Amino acid sequence: MRFNYTLSLLATTAALGLAAPAAQAQNAALNARIAQLATQEEAKVIAWRRDIHEHPELGNQETRTAALIAAHLKKLGLEVQTGVARTGVVGVLRGGKPGPVVALRADMDGLPLTEANDLPFASKVKATYLGQPVGVMHACGHDTHVAMLMGAAEVLSQVKADLPGTVKFIFQPAEEGSLPGVEGGAKLMVKEGVLDKPKVDAVFGVHIQAQTEVGTLSYRPGGEMASSDRFTIKVHGKGAHGAYPWNSVDPVVTAAQIILGLQTIVSRQVKLIDDAAVVTVGTVNGGVRYNVIPPDVELSGTIRALNPEVQKQIWASIRRIATNIAESAGATADVSIEPYVPVTTNDPALTARMLPTLQAVAGPAHVQEMKAVTGAEDFSFYQEKVPGLFLFVGGMAKGQDPAAAADHHTAGFRIDESGLTLGVKTLSTLAADYLSRAQSQQK
Repeated sequence: MRFNYTLSLLATTAALGLAAPAAQAQNAALNARIAQLATQEEAKVIAWRRDIHEHPELGNQETRTAALIAAHLKKLGLEVQTGVARTGVVGVLRGGKPGPVVALRADMDGLPLTEANDLPFASKVKATYLGQPVGVMHACGHDTHVAMLMGAAEVLSQVKADLPGTVKFIFQPAEEGSLPGVEGGAKLMVKEGVLDKPKVDAVFGVHIQAQTEVGTLSYRPGGEMASSDRFTIKVHGKGAHGAYPWNSVDPVVTAAQIILGLQTIVSRQVKLIDDAAVVTVGTVNGGVRYNVIPPDVELSGTIRALNPEVQKQIWASIRRIATNIAESAGATADVSIEPYVPVTTNDPALTARMLPTLQAVAGPAHVQEMKAVTGAEDFSFYQEKVPGLFLFVGGMAKGQDPAAAADHHTAGFRIDESGLTLGVKTLSTLAADYLSRAQSQQK
């Protein structure tokens, strides 16, 4: 197996343009060593993942997780910074040779969900979220992301003498979003300079995927994940007794008409053969009694788009539809749109450059170009500043029906841990190959 893997890596380095045979052999040997070390780390990575899964923390509250990460990075001899964007941790590994800087990122936060799995390490953690008692669970795999990046840090620290450059490990809080009015996540990390000192040249990240078999990697050049925005529509009418609706300007009926009108944005106004989009109304709040027409109703929802121009088109359509329908009923509507994250856009040149690396690590048959998804990721804030590549690592048991696998953000979410080693290999090899390629281009 090692012989075949090394041959594959030799082919990869040739595809990357490492012309000198000596450089090809050196890079292949380094990547074979990385693969060997990642396999040896499997038990550790699984143990870290289970520990973090059993002790999840909500966004901007990841103090235990951050302490575990910081202690690990310090033990490896890395330069460690804590308290970044409140609870984030950054480690810097300086290679034995000069070169560029590459960043690897993992998110740390859990979700306000009560776990419904029979795992021995299932979460029993309770917390308060928006004033309500909730369970806390890693229902999107961020525990696996932390464990895989901790594993990559250990692997790369053992080969640092051969790395031509610097690797920055970014452990980010609050990817799932902060509390209302609280800044956090990747946006705050960028604002606090996580991509500077040393300045990052490229950034890579992975996400576990519960509906894709272990052993597979999925990616997409360009727009891969949607932008995500929140909208709020406050409909102001005139209250009245429910028995005398003619005395009202009914905001409930008006809000219902606005909800129906919003459905025409995607179905009739967005050119869906080019780009997918979503407009979802998630909350409707108004009134306190069944026989009283209230004066006001408030709607809120989410907007998803894979193209910034479509995103702006949807914003304008929501404002137009809400205000005009309200006006036609004699009511008024205040529309507020809060941008959350931009489109997750994989740099096409970087994606093409690193594709041979992905194929060497997982095997060409196990690397697939995916369709864009309307989920969102704040990894996009890093990609706004430097070229970035974000990809998915299979986390579903082999042979399982994807339709039967519990979805992300659900209480039954679970991951086949046999897929974590591929994540460690992928992160580590992406970093090593990027640095090696940059060194070759400088010669």
